[in-house]
Amino acid sequence: MSRQSQAQRAGWAAFFGTAVEWYDFFIFGTASALVLGDLFFPTVDPAAGTLLAFATFGAGYLARPLGGIVFGHLGDRVGRKKSLIITLLMMGVVTVAIGALPTYATIGIAAPVILVVLRLIQGIAVGGEWGGAVLIASEHAGKRSRVAAGAWAQQGAPAGNLLASLAFLLVSGLPDDQFTSWGWRLPFLFSAVLIVIGLVIRSRIEEPPEVLAAIRANHSTRLPLVEVLRTAPTIVLVALCVGAVSASFGTFFKVLGLDFATGEVGIDRQGFLLALTLMSLFQLLFQPFAALAAVRFEPIRVLVVALVASIPLIPVSWLLIQTGSVTLSTIGMIVSLAPICWLFGLLGGFLAEAFPTRIRYTAISLAYQINTLVFVAPLPLVGGALLDASGSVWSVIGLQLAFAVVSLLSTLWIARRTGAGHRAPDTSVDAADPTTPAAVADGPER
Repeated sequence: MSRQSQAQRAGWAAFFGTAVEWYDFFIFGTASALVLGDLFFPTVDPAAGTLLAFATFGAGYLARPLGGIVFGHLGDRVGRKKSLIITLLMMGVVTVAIGALPTYATIGIAAPVILVVLRLIQGIAVGGEWGGAVLIASEHAGKRSRVAAGAWAQQGAPAGNLLASLAFLLVSGLPDDQFTSWGWRLPFLFSAVLIVIGLVIRSRIEEPPEVLAAIRANHSTRLPLVEVLRTAPTIVLVALCVGAVSASFGTFFKVLGLDFATGEVGIDRQGFLLALTLMSLFQLLFQPFAALAAVRFEPIRVLVVALVASIPLIPVSWLLIQTGSVTLSTIGMIVSLAPICWLFGLLGGFLAEAFPTRIRYTAISLAYQINTLVFVAPLPLVGGALLDASGSVWSVIGLQLAFAVVSLLSTLWIARRTGAGHRAPDTSVDAADPTTPAAVADGPER
C-alpha cells in the first residue's frame, strides 16, 4: 500500500475511532444536565443533585491524565495501534455498562458509587485515546502537512458531539416518565454498535514508519514519562494551556449553557438541544477548512488569527442565549465557535510538532489531558457557582475570555520556543535524527 493510501486510511481510523470515543464521553455530560441527578442522587434537592451529577461528569477528567500516561507509555514503547484498540474497546464496554446500570431506586447507594467508578474508567480510556489518534494520523503524513493531518482526529470531537446531541434529541421527545425510566439509556447502549465498527477500522491500520524505525533502532524510551519530565517540563506546562479555550468550549455550552438556557432563561429543553446539534454540525463542516488554511499558510498564523478573532465573539454567544430565542442562541454559539474550532482542528498536530517521536505520545497526552483537568473538569461546578453567586452571565463570559487569552499567549510561546507550527521542515524535528527535535535537544530543560 502506498504511503498516501496508508495516510488516508490512518486518517479515517483516527476520525471514526475518536468520534466514537467522544460520543461516549459527551453523552454523559448531556445526561448529567438532564437526568442523572434525579436518578442517582435523589436524596438531595434537585439543584444539589444536578451539581453532584456534574461532579461525577468531572470525575472522568480527573482520570484522563492517568490514561494519557498509561497508554502514552504503551504507545511510545510498542506502537500507537495497540493503544488505540485497547482504549476504544475499554470505552465501549464501560459506556454500555452505564446504560444498563440500575439507579438509586433499585440498588441504593451502590448506584452512584458504580457510576463514578465507570466514569473514571471512561476518563482513562479517552485520556489514552486522544494522543494516539492524533499521532496515527499526523505521523503517516509528510512533515509539511503534519499539523493539517492531525485534524483528522480532531474531527472526531464534533462528530461525536453531533452524534451525542442527535441521540438525546431523539429520546428527549419521549414523555418524561419514559425518558427518565428507560429513554436516557438508549444513547449509551447504542455505543455497542459504534464500537464494533471502530474496532474493524482500526485493526486494518499500520504503525507510522518513523515509529517503527524508532522502535527497531531502539530509540524508544524505556520510561517515556520520566524522559518527558526530565527534558521538557516547561514545554509540557505551557502546551497544556494552548487548548484552554478550545477544550472547554463544548463544556461551556453543552453543560453550563444547557443548564443556564433551560433553567434560568427558560428555553425549551428540546429546542436548545437542537441548537447544540446544529452547533456540532457546523463545527463538523467548518473545522476541516482549518486544515486547508494550514496547508496554504503557516499553521501558526492560522492559529493566532483564530484566537484573536475569538475574543470579541465569545460574549455574543451568551448574550444571544440570554434572549431566550432558540434561533438567536444557535447563531450566537456558531459565531463564537467558528474561530475556536479552527484552533481545535489544528491543536493536535501543532502540539505533536513540539516533541520528539520517542516521547511524543506521552508528552502530548500529558499536556492535553492535564489541560482538561485544569480547564474543563471543574468548569461545571465553578461556572455554576459563578452564576449563582453573581446572578449575571457576565461572570461566565469573563471566565471564557480568560481562557482565550491564556490559549493565545501559550500558542505564541510554544511556536517561538519549539518551532511548532512554522513551515520550515527542520524546525521541530532534527534532520539527522528524527527522534530528537531542536526543541528538546537545545532547550534549557535538557
